[in-house]
Parts: sequence; C-alpha cells; structure tokens
Amino acid sequence: RKISIMLEEINEKYLVTFINLNKGEQFHEDFKKISPFSKIPVLRHENQTIFESGAILIYLANFSGEFYGINQNLTTQWLMAQMGYIGPMLGQHHQFHHYNPGKSKFGEERYFNIAKRIYKDLDEHLSVADFLAGDNYSIADIATFPWIARHNWHDIGLKKYKHLSRWYQSISNRQAVQKGYD
Repeated sequence: RKISIMLEEINEKYLVTFINLNKGEQFHEDFKKISPFSKIPVLRHENQTIFESGAILIYLANFSGEFYGINQNLTTQWLMAQMGYIGPMLGQHHQFHHYNPGKSKFGEERYFNIAKRIYKDLDEHLSVADFLAGDNYSIADIATFPWIARHNWHDIGLKKYKHLSRWYQSISNRQAVQKGYD
C-alpha cells in the first residue's frame, strides 16, 4: 500500500499487476529476476525496475520532487526506522498475535510489548512534530501509515495515544491515501 499511496500522492498513473502469494507466484523465476528476495512490491518505471518499498519511495520522491521533506536526512532516518524496526516488529506482532495466537506465549508477549513501545515512542515524537520528519508530510509517513492503519490487529488501543491518533487521522483523511490504500 505504501507505493500505491505514493503514486496517488504524486498523481502518477500506474497499473497494478497482482502476484498471488498464496500460490507462490513470487517464487517464479521471472519474478525473482526483478525481485531477488521474492518480495513485493516491485516498481517498473521508465525502463527501470526497483524492488523494496523504501527504495521505491526514495526513487519516486526523487522522480517527482515531492514528499522527501525539507530535511532529507531526517526523512531518511524515519523511513529507515520504519523499514528496519517499525514494520518488522509490527509484522512479527501480526504473526504471533493476529495470525497464530496461542502458539508461542513468549512470541506473543515479546512482540506485543514491542508494539506498545513503538506506539509510545511514536506518540512521544509526534507530540513535538506534526509528521515523522517534522512539519511536512513525507515518504516516512507514507511508509509508516499502513502499519498503524492495522491498529485494530494490534489490540493496543490507538486512542490511548493522542498524538499518534492525530497523525493517523490526519493522514487517513488524505484523498490520495484513501485511494492508494484501497
């Protein structure tokens, strides 16, 4: 959803090609040629292929001249925080808490506590900033939003986090986000 949101934000036309993960289509040799780790998403644009959502967001921000923020260094830091911490940890929380509850008490407790810490840390940061990288909406917000959009899976209570809730509502009200998320 990160990439479709960004494409909607920059008003770039795109065509979605679905890869059926349940049927293992991501492991077909043709797909592995464009995505070495057999992961989605992949972007084909102007005779280039880019894999990994963070790299795609940076590419599209540079291509469009939009959403990289006034401070690209800060935007990159928050983007990498999502790519290396927020997404993977909330993804593990999904595995243990949402998809496979009851299979590992240790996993459920560990990733639930990490998820709560992520919410707390984001809330604290957003108490002094409108968006992750400061006053301007950026690719860091675009990357992080889909993870927080699954807040109902997390069972943490988004409404307990005033500043994170404000950030979430602000972004979820954007027309491009709504269209791209769908």
